Amino acid sequence: MMRFLTAGESHGKCLLTVIEGIPAGLTLTKEDIDKELARRQHGYGRGGRMKIEQDQVEILSGVRGGLTLGSPVALSISNRDWENWRDTMSPEPEANLTDRAVTHPRPGHVDLSGAIKYGHRDMRNVLERSSARETAARVAAGAVAKKLLQTLGIEIVSHVISIGPAALTRSLSLEEILSNAPVSPVFCADPHAERLMLAEIDRAKAQGDTLGGVFEIICLNLPVGLGSYVHWDRKLDGRLAQSIMSIQAVKGVEIGLGFAGARMPGSQVQDEIMYTSERGFYHPTNNAGGLEGGVTNGEPLVIRAAMKPIPTLMQPLKSVDFLTKKPYQAAIERSDVCAVPAAAVVGEAAAAFTLAEAVLEKFGGDSMEELGSRVKQYRTYVRQV
Repeated sequence: MMRFLTAGESHGKCLLTVIEGIPAGLTLTKEDIDKELARRQHGYGRGGRMKIEQDQVEILSGVRGGLTLGSPVALSISNRDWENWRDTMSPEPEANLTDRAVTHPRPGHVDLSGAIKYGHRDMRNVLERSSARETAARVAAGAVAKKLLQTLGIEIVSHVISIGPAALTRSLSLEEILSNAPVSPVFCADPHAERLMLAEIDRAKAQGDTLGGVFEIICLNLPVGLGSYVHWDRKLDGRLAQSIMSIQAVKGVEIGLGFAGARMPGSQVQDEIMYTSERGFYHPTNNAGGLEGGVTNGEPLVIRAAMKPIPTLMQPLKSVDFLTKKPYQAAIERSDVCAVPAAAVVGEAAAAFTLAEAVLEKFGGDSMEELGSRVKQYRTYVRQV
């Protein structure tokens, strides 16, 4: 079984990721992970924290000579800002617990609910872990999963389709997404929409406000049959939705046509089935987004996620002091104006890990050689059906 855990606080010493279930023999280097961490830190509208941190991973265990061993892979990402927070965030009894205490919960954050749930008087104990800084550890785990999938010929890409009211107004080819999105400051593959998005971010920043948006993840060359229809908790669409929804500030997930399909007649929604000797079974359209009944159908997997505006505002909203119950302005923490491009990278990582889990569940194998052989044999079988 493949799984991972993360640990660490936003201003703590480091973030940790432990991954279990990676087969032996996967080629994995520090550079494979660092390039994904760097992508997460980019994007127009990011805040001051990204000028401090230059995330790089240290592989602590599970890899020798550039190859995974089959044992747990442990990864560490240092927080450079730790030096400025050492006295406040120290695990030792002499830590300074008063100077940066937070008692004014921020609307839209889990500050208040988390403090009530865990019995904290200082909400810093909540926001340090609930912070989106944790997604760096998830991107590290996703980078390992992406490398496994790439070895099997499976690729994952993403792009931003809207930021605030600025949105794509035309369909994009896969070639446009692959060539334009990675070099766009907002990860948008359409130059006209990109300009509108940049202007909206500038406008929000000037007003002390924030913006959300929608990003799309596309997974290519997935084999037919990942996931299952026989139990609710094995349906791949449900598992993908959970992993994407768990990303901070994501409030909606759809696959294929998603909500748009609910407004259309069935004759325009269902994907017809075709067959040729060259391609085998295929669908001329992909309204289902590559998943039917919780199982991949061989078409590209298309996932979209809606990210709400970041709730930490430079023009804070009304709040109440947790201890005195008197009205106050919400606490201000360093934050971004817009992090939708970064969320797309985190979404790739989340999808990659869930898909790698599904691949290993179906094909098994303790080594990459064994896994690769089984996947290749299965793909041959599918072409011959």
